[in-house]
Amino acid sequence: MSEPEILLRAVDLQVSYRQQEGWLPVLHRVNFAIRRGETFGLVGESGCGKSTVALQLLGYRHPSARVEGGHIEFGGRDLLTLPRRELDRIRGDRISFVPQNPTTALNPGMRVGDQVVEILRLHKRVADAAQALARVTELFGLVGLPTPRALLGRYPHQLSGGQQQRVCIAMALACDPDLVVLDEPTTGLDVTTQEQIVELLIDLRQRIGLSMLYVTHDLGLLSQIADRVGVMYAGHMVEIAPVAELFHQPRHPYTRGLIGSIPRIDRPDEPAARPLRGLLRRNELPAGCPFQPRCDFAEASCAVNHQTLDRVAPGHEVACQRWRALLAPAVAAAGEAAAPRATVEPEPPLLALDHLSIAYGATGGALSRFLGAAPFVAVRDVNLAIGQGETLALVGESGSGKSTVARAVSGLLRPHDGQVLLRGQKLAGLVRERSGDQRREIQYIFQNPDASLNPRAKIGTILARPLEMFFDLDRRATRERVLEALADVRLDAGYADRYADQLSGGERQRVAIARALIARPTLLLCDEVLSALDVSVQANVLDLLRRLRSEHQVAMLFISHDLAVVRSIADKVGVLFQGQLMQLGRTEDIFAPPFHPYTHSLLMAVPDPDRPRRSMPAARRVAARPAMATGCPYAGRCAWQPGPVCETATPPWRKTGRGAAIYCHLPLDELAARARWTPSEATAPSPGASPSPSPRSLA
Repeated sequence: MSEPEILLRAVDLQVSYRQQEGWLPVLHRVNFAIRRGETFGLVGESGCGKSTVALQLLGYRHPSARVEGGHIEFGGRDLLTLPRRELDRIRGDRISFVPQNPTTALNPGMRVGDQVVEILRLHKRVADAAQALARVTELFGLVGLPTPRALLGRYPHQLSGGQQQRVCIAMALACDPDLVVLDEPTTGLDVTTQEQIVELLIDLRQRIGLSMLYVTHDLGLLSQIADRVGVMYAGHMVEIAPVAELFHQPRHPYTRGLIGSIPRIDRPDEPAARPLRGLLRRNELPAGCPFQPRCDFAEASCAVNHQTLDRVAPGHEVACQRWRALLAPAVAAAGEAAAPRATVEPEPPLLALDHLSIAYGATGGALSRFLGAAPFVAVRDVNLAIGQGETLALVGESGSGKSTVARAVSGLLRPHDGQVLLRGQKLAGLVRERSGDQRREIQYIFQNPDASLNPRAKIGTILARPLEMFFDLDRRATRERVLEALADVRLDAGYADRYADQLSGGERQRVAIARALIARPTLLLCDEVLSALDVSVQANVLDLLRRLRSEHQVAMLFISHDLAVVRSIADKVGVLFQGQLMQLGRTEDIFAPPFHPYTHSLLMAVPDPDRPRRSMPAARRVAARPAMATGCPYAGRCAWQPGPVCETATPPWRKTGRGAAIYCHLPLDELAARARWTPSEATAPSPGASPSPSPRSLA
């Protein structure tokens, strides 16, 4: 059988960016090819050059960038030498792009249908308005948007995040391109929406022969969608391999470290092969292998010998002179022991939520009263408790109410009903009404340290601020506490004199954690603190949180949509859907049958390199139920729904023998029998890179 046609080939691609001290090389003789009909994944840490490669394929160059050498062959022409007019004819027509953030990519002042028509007219793909309308309706149906004709007239803000990304994919497909470049298209989406987008792309590849370059830092995701993967480090392509072989026999130490950093949902207590040590520092790279300063397999000559891609197996290339040393099975490296999980809950618990309900618009503003608008109930009747030193995770898709619960605990939102108790004492609804000690004891770590750290203040000043608010310390004592806090998060004293923009993403998140810890809290509210980080940085921050919990006996309310991370750190888990707790229990009970149908759908959506991709029964997609409607809020989306009782009667809380509770009409034995996700299944070896032949409907 002949090899598929090469659609695009990058040869010795070199790009530099201008900086104050001169030109900084960011791509070093990068070589790869994309075959017709395949998905080529590009993976690596932030700053490795993935997005720069993607933009070169589209002919986009930053004003401070220049191409130093190489060429990109596409359709018998070099994309790097084409004039602007020729590039404009190719972009959006033969090569199209799907961005990371559809909210900023879509024009907020244009209806989404008009935005697709604009592309069709630009490339002269439609003759008149009727033909344009028919084509856009066809495209919206192709990408699985419900009621395509009705959505044409909507604005981006009237669509969900997943629907916005589907519109961007429809725009990319409008002119039947040969290649679609996708730059982190699912970053920031919850696990169920991410799964829908991935299954859509797999379906499109099978139906229309779509070729894709898929850029991401999520290796687990690539294991589900890619045919081949290129691994980049510091602007170098260090390994290219078929996806199954890459995961089961990585030949480069960096690839091995990335894979070892992935938290495994089926092996929560197994230590990683070792989170990658150190950080990528471009100004300290050796003349030879760029990974040598962080490599556990390096020898002296690695620092001076230039590494080139060599074929080590059919379709498998690696740039490492020591690749044979990696042929032995991966062995867990010695490292810090995992912190023990909390096992005893003190009486009373440190934090308790008692029938907590939170509503937006419940304060009855003048406009709401004038319009007669009913409040929107975001969280309904939530009961849970967190013990000293214990971690409780809240999981659920976007809009489920996770962050709303955290904001109510912190005093940023006033509860509509119920109460928040700290050591049995009721807390005032808003933070300004609480005592200084109560404010100090509950500290918030935000998702995005770029937005939460003052860019004009040095790190030492940022960390000193909580000390000024809660403690009466002199300058010397303040400085000592600041340095102690930096040491707690494994940052040296020199960081106190730096600014936030001089730190990497992982370092900034460590500073955010240090700022919360310096107040000596008893409870940390961790709101998606890992979601924007690379897998290697994520593993290091996760280890840090475990250690700090053990050393300081700090309790955590840990909010995440990453179930593998949750299983590795949480003692208890609560599953939220539309503000309603659907399942609550100790972590080991949540990840074993019986499951609530919604919990099961979340587990089935988790991408896992060791688990074969399986088609799932389609959950019905319906509009959100009214906030105070009777019945189960998951009714209408539930694939296991037994009948109309789910829409008319409030489900009972069914308690399992292990102490967990499930909010469902179905009996526990039936819930257990219906489960298709089990820990034993999750460890099954992957049969290969081929996706399931029949992706489920996305309508």
